[in-house]
Amino acid sequence: MKARILLGALLVAHSAAAADRLDADSIRAAAEAKHRSAVTHFLDYLAVPNDGRKPEHIAKLADYVQRDFEARGFTVSRLATPENPLLLAERPHAGAKKTLLVYLQADGQPTDASAWRIGKPYTPEFKQREGGTWVDLPTSEALETLPRDARIFARSASDSKGPNIQFLTALDILDEAGHVPDYHLKVVIDTEEELGSPHLADAVLDNREALAADMLMIFDGPPHGSGAPTLSFGARGIATLTLKVFGPKAPQHSGHYGNFIPNPALRLAQLLASMKDDGGRVTIPGYYDGITISDEVRAVLARVPDDEVALRKRIGFVGQDAVAPTLQEARQYPSLNIRGMRSLWVGNQVRTLVPHEAIAEIDVRLVKESDPKRLIGLIRDHIAGEGYFVLEGRDPTDAERLAHDKIIRVDHAINYNAYRTDFDSLPGRMARAALTMLNGTEPILIRTSGGSIPISPFVETLNVPAVSVPTVNPDNNQHSPDENIRLGNFLDGIATIAAVLAERVPDDNQ
Repeated sequence: MKARILLGALLVAHSAAAADRLDADSIRAAAEAKHRSAVTHFLDYLAVPNDGRKPEHIAKLADYVQRDFEARGFTVSRLATPENPLLLAERPHAGAKKTLLVYLQADGQPTDASAWRIGKPYTPEFKQREGGTWVDLPTSEALETLPRDARIFARSASDSKGPNIQFLTALDILDEAGHVPDYHLKVVIDTEEELGSPHLADAVLDNREALAADMLMIFDGPPHGSGAPTLSFGARGIATLTLKVFGPKAPQHSGHYGNFIPNPALRLAQLLASMKDDGGRVTIPGYYDGITISDEVRAVLARVPDDEVALRKRIGFVGQDAVAPTLQEARQYPSLNIRGMRSLWVGNQVRTLVPHEAIAEIDVRLVKESDPKRLIGLIRDHIAGEGYFVLEGRDPTDAERLAHDKIIRVDHAINYNAYRTDFDSLPGRMARAALTMLNGTEPILIRTSGGSIPISPFVETLNVPAVSVPTVNPDNNQHSPDENIRLGNFLDGIATIAAVLAERVPDDNQ
């Protein structure tokens, strides 16, 4: 009853004719009033499976998302892609001269229910911590009291169904307050993000007129580790490599052939070790070329309030790589990360064999100054320089095995490039003004975030500046079992997005 009275008051107080902008108190009060209905909507949405590798999941998910947007006056189309659909929702506003494009992600990581210790992937459950243990919170009680420290556990709770519902609820707040934005609104909903958005670049290129905009905002991801309001103005891109070093055609008895047949696991370890020094810096000549950190940029990075001592304690390590002196500065360089290795068996299955092959999976986090094709080429050249016969897309023939001592297969993929937007860009000024108004202080400004999101196709093809507005708790276990969102962050995220959407577009000359 109180919620209906409050929203009714907002309708009177904030008609389109009466106010240009909603104030912080009104936005927070409206978000509070919508919290319970938003959580109920969220629970329903979380129950929709969304593994991007399963077409039957995405078919139901896309239908659900389309209905949600159409119910709010959007025209929804599905842009042509060979697999999962890319949805485009459009809602023009009378008199608007600018267009805001919003990027949302709807698909989620695969799930292994047996690995979930807290809750189930597609059966959302409320939990609260008591004495260091997560205990059940009945849904009826949770919806009645909405305790800020309680959490909802489910796949995509934070990454990224939570931001989806926060966004839709923020729209409802503005609509019910009679606020009319001074920009046209387009929303693109990606259902392949967790697959690396393999078809996004082509879809953006083929539909660049439909997607044309003046600015792009991304509502996704966690804020700075402190939990303080944050804006991110860039993200690293990502490329991947698979290295497979070959030994005998089949595993061989180590008693019979050890000390005689070269071991591919050892050779792979030696090859990987040759790529970095003891300080973790890439030793491949030219790998860091083109990257300079000016005093001005270093000052910007230093303003991010990282507590690296607490970070070491929480994660559990002492030293650090010598690429750069701080975490923020390290993110300005391309990385070369060994993300997995395999060669026969370990543990209870270990056997006395010389392996037939050894495999390493590598990811390369890209920065704006680095050409991904050049970096991949440098890595391939280094491998060849270590004496390897390099193959791509196939294993060696018998003849090649007898002709070359050291053989490797190198396969790679460039998922998407890095992007970076100026702090004083149009969406940057708009989002900074909104968060400052809502919170009373300037948000933390991140020059380049550590993770990768598929935004560069929009930035490069549409020539549009992009800013990311994160709205979930940092400790959300995204991509992992026991993914969750904190109710307090869910509520605050609704207010954050409402403030951004309610902000007037800055004049170009401001």
